[in-house]
Amino acid sequence: MPAVSARHRKRTFGVYIGRFEPPQLAHLAVMQEALNEVQKLIVVIGSARAARNVKNPFTAEERQEIITDMLREVGIRPSRLLFVHVRDYFYNENLWLSEVQRGVAAFTRGSSDVALIGHLKDDSSYYLRSFPAWEFLPTHVVSPLSATQVRRAYFEGDSAAVSAMVPPAVGQFLTRFGSGPDYAALRQEYDYLKEYRAAWATSPFPPVFVTTDAVLTRSGHVLLVRRAGQPGHGRLAMPGGFLNVNETLLTSCIGKVQEETGLNPAIALAGSLRAQAVFDYPDRSLRGRTITHAFHFDLGLGQLPALRPGPSNADAFWMPLSEALSQPEAFFEDHHAIIEHFVLKG
Repeated sequence: MPAVSARHRKRTFGVYIGRFEPPQLAHLAVMQEALNEVQKLIVVIGSARAARNVKNPFTAEERQEIITDMLREVGIRPSRLLFVHVRDYFYNENLWLSEVQRGVAAFTRGSSDVALIGHLKDDSSYYLRSFPAWEFLPTHVVSPLSATQVRRAYFEGDSAAVSAMVPPAVGQFLTRFGSGPDYAALRQEYDYLKEYRAAWATSPFPPVFVTTDAVLTRSGHVLLVRRAGQPGHGRLAMPGGFLNVNETLLTSCIGKVQEETGLNPAIALAGSLRAQAVFDYPDRSLRGRTITHAFHFDLGLGQLPALRPGPSNADAFWMPLSEALSQPEAFFEDHHAIIEHFVLKG
């Protein structure tokens, strides 16, 4: 009997990693090809538990349902699909890697017969080199399609273009979602960001924005604001804002705290400074390249100071740290990750 080639031996597990925001025809083609090579496909859905925005408009649960429906539509049984939801860890790659490994291991249970499916197309595919214990199976699917194109057409209201890029089951979901309040809120954010970027389009150099943000803690609570404007309307955030050109970073940060929360200026924040750090993940803000200098102030133990939110926010309040840390999906941009950095670092 002739030996079975490595390429045609059906692996027990395949792993396919992506954000799938939303799944499009190329994603479907890769998954179909993978399922010809593996018995079960573990789909790792990234950017889980993140707040909805125009880059990540759908929850991991919604994306899992869409993927299941689009594969069922082409005859793939749901029993051949397994799902892992993974958060973004912008500033700690090892946490992201470990979460993927842990999620996959929960299904493979010690099996080494695992293949990683993917296409090394550009720098965004770096993660395909990050799992040396898994065999790499390059996909033969080459497509110019991207979920970015789908989202752009979707928020521009070009339903014909969207239909041409996604499987029918995905198109049906997008139509239903498009009639709800979440789409309406995202469309407002999309339009705001479009105008915002257009205002800087004629700049001779790509603009780089500098902000300051405050992680202010007291008796196991963290000071938060709820954003009243775009982008990120309604999301939780640290008090902060763009650097005032005539102030130092620390002075600007303290001023933003007092302005946005009404915290008594007599409270000496500078004397309560415990740590500071720069957060510069290139895609941390949809507004453009934005670098923030964050400061951790700890006011120790005692009663929580009174607050009076400023005009730029809908609310300002103290939230128990346990509650804040448990809901990353409620936060604007990477603010949850920044709070984690300071309070978990201790």
